[in-house]
Formats: sequence, C-alpha cells, structure tokens
Amino acid sequence: MGILLIRRVGLFCRAAHLSPQSLEYRPIKKVMVANRGEIAIRVFRACTELGIRTVAVYSEQDTGQMHRQKADEAYLIGRGLSPVAAYLHIPDIIKVAKENNVDAIHPGYGFLSECADFAQACVDAGVRFIGPSPEVVCKMGDKVEARALAIKAGVPVVPGTDAPISSLQEAHEFAKTYGFPIIFKAAYGGGGRGMRVVRDYEELEENYQRAYSEALAAFGNGALFVEKFIEKPRHIEVQILGDKYGNVIHLYERDCSIQRRHQKVVEIAPAAQLDLHLRDRLTSDSVNLAKQVGYENAGTVEFLVDKHGKHYFIEVNSRLQVEHTVTEEITDVDLVHAQLRVCEGRSLPELGLEQDKIQINGCAIQCRVTTEDPSRGFQPDTGRIEVCLLNDMHYYHIVLQSGYYTGCAHISGCTLTQKLSQHFQRAVILMIHRAASID
Repeated sequence: MGILLIRRVGLFCRAAHLSPQSLEYRPIKKVMVANRGEIAIRVFRACTELGIRTVAVYSEQDTGQMHRQKADEAYLIGRGLSPVAAYLHIPDIIKVAKENNVDAIHPGYGFLSECADFAQACVDAGVRFIGPSPEVVCKMGDKVEARALAIKAGVPVVPGTDAPISSLQEAHEFAKTYGFPIIFKAAYGGGGRGMRVVRDYEELEENYQRAYSEALAAFGNGALFVEKFIEKPRHIEVQILGDKYGNVIHLYERDCSIQRRHQKVVEIAPAAQLDLHLRDRLTSDSVNLAKQVGYENAGTVEFLVDKHGKHYFIEVNSRLQVEHTVTEEITDVDLVHAQLRVCEGRSLPELGLEQDKIQINGCAIQCRVTTEDPSRGFQPDTGRIEVCLLNDMHYYHIVLQSGYYTGCAHISGCTLTQKLSQHFQRAVILMIHRAASID
C-alpha cells in the first residue's frame, strides 16, 4: 500500500472546451485496475479526484490487501491460482470487466502492463486499455523491433544484432567483430533477467546458456540478442506522453544509473549535471520515436550515456513506471490524470499539456529499500516493520511500495510476506522529495 502524493488537479478541472479534435471524446465512468498494491491505490486516488468509479480485482491470497478496500467495487479473480497467476489470468479479468460495465482498464506496472495480448483482449471486449494501442505495445515489447524502429527514426543505438541470434556461433562472430565486453539480453523481456555480460571467449558459452535459460524461465521465450557492452554508463530515461491526435510531449528525464543486479535502486529527476545539449538530443529523439510509431498515453524511452556523452537507445517501456512520481514532483503534472483524460479522447493541448508549458521545478529522488537477510546471502526477508522514524517529516513525502506485499498504507506495522515470487517481494519504496532531503 502507499501513502500517495496528491498532485495538483486544477489543470484537469477546467471547463470542457471541445475542439474539432475531440470528436473521439468518450467520458470514462468506471475504471478497473488490473493490478494490486500501491499502484492500484495510486490509480484509484486519481479516479476519485476525477469523479470516476473504481473497481479492484484481487487474488485469494490478497483478500486483506488495502487496494481492495480503497476501490468502490472489488472482485475475486484467479480462484485456485497462485497470486502471480491470478493477476496474469486475462479471461478472468476481462470477464469481471464486462460483467460490471467497466469502461476502461488501467494495467498498472508489472503483471500484464506490457502484454500486447491483454491490450488486444481489452479492445476485443469493448473495454478501453489505458495505455498505447496493442500494436504499439507489441512493437515496443519486442526489443529487436524497437531497435529497428529507433534506427529508422534516426535514434542512435548500441552496436548489436538486428534480430535474435540462433546459435552460439553467431555470438562468437559478433564478439570477433566488435570485441569484448558484450552483453546477452532477452529479446522479449527486461528487469535484469536474461542479461549476461561476457568479457572473454572463455565465458561465452556458459553465459549464453545462462541467459537463454533465464529468459526462457522468465518470459516463456529464450530468444536473445547481443550488444556491445557499454562500461559504466549513465542510465537516463525520458518520460513521454502522447494523445490520439499525434501530439507527443516529453516531461524531461530521470537518472536511474544507481542499480543493483540490473535493478534500479535510486531514481533522480532531473538528472544532475546533464549537459543541456545532451538533454535536448535525448528528449527530441524520444519524441521523434514516439511520433513515428503513433504512441498514445504515457511511456518511457530509456538510454545509456557513455563517458564521452554519446547516448544510445535501449528500449521503450509502454506503461507507467514505478518512478513516475519523481517526474510528477518536478513538473507538477499528474501523469495518471493525464492517462485517463487521454484515454477519454482529450488532446494534450486541451489539457494544457504543451511542451513550452512543461517546466522543471526542483529535484525529486526515489529510493527502493529492500528487505533482505545478509546472514542468508541477502535473500528476501519477511516480517513486520515495527517502527519507521524520520528526522523531519516536513521535508519528506513517503511512499511504501507494498504493491508486491501483503501490507498496509502505513510504514509502521506493515507485514511483508512471501506470497509472491522472490523478485516481486523485494521492493519497498521511500519517496523523498526536495533537494534539502539529500542532506
């Protein structure tokens, strides 16, 4: 659960002034969130602020989850299934949506948020998907196709294979051409799984097999592609937002360079000491790529920046990011409000979201605090958070990211359990904003 940051809503409460562009405008009266925990509560809060009725879904193991209590309606899904399987069960989710007259489904992050089949199932059922079109989700979810689209849009990419490799020999030839280090990456997934860095020929076969096995287990497809590995890069991502009419804006960047096991640990917005010309290139490349594919709704374009200041496209996340709140803090734009209004058919100019009006104000930092036991090799730990104390609450907004836990909306007293997979149960997020909080 989480104590959520309330964005300023005046921007979206202006009188409806429909331009000729708004011929597709269809108001949303009821939204389901096909997710759990903090992100579900985050979306429910935004819906309530906009007068939209909310629907939660929950697994058998989540009957006590706070997101169930925060919605106007709540329905069980995945009877007899594990927690993860329940939230991945598309037929149950669609069935609940249709039976309860849901207008639109927000996928949150994780689970089905980047599943093109789910987006298409929503469309086929006559329920709006709060995100890009199924076609765009599919293109962005395929790293090889996304890479090809980036090249077509003139966006720099890391030297790599243009299609998944089919043998170890292809990896050997790539290393011979470009030299070490190289990196194997899963073609159909992310989050650090299916990624292996190789620094010499002796490591090649073992890491190829490991990356393939990890990708197969995590994503159901072991396809890999190979890239030149950039040593100690900065990881910079750009928040984008598009509407149904071809308008796309950026909301500046976040620095996600501090990572552990290929997982983001600290996210900062805006990126510190970023060259202004580089910022312009990153943001313009992001907007151009989004326009080329007809991107609608919120998304993130991710880049690596090497020690020479050259940037390289990595991927597009066709969903709301966990770290979207730091962007909201520095731009004063409620991204979930924007997602909902864009899905209704509003244009970005109607919402007052034009590029020259998006300004940076201050600095925001997000930290992910993991619960691990160092005596057991830093394996995920469980238990109850008895007390959480901060020196000066005036300078802090705190969000407990218990989206992958059986927890509560307050840090003290929250119980962390092992009901979900090891990867899911790691993340607890503290949201700290204002530059003074760094001290």
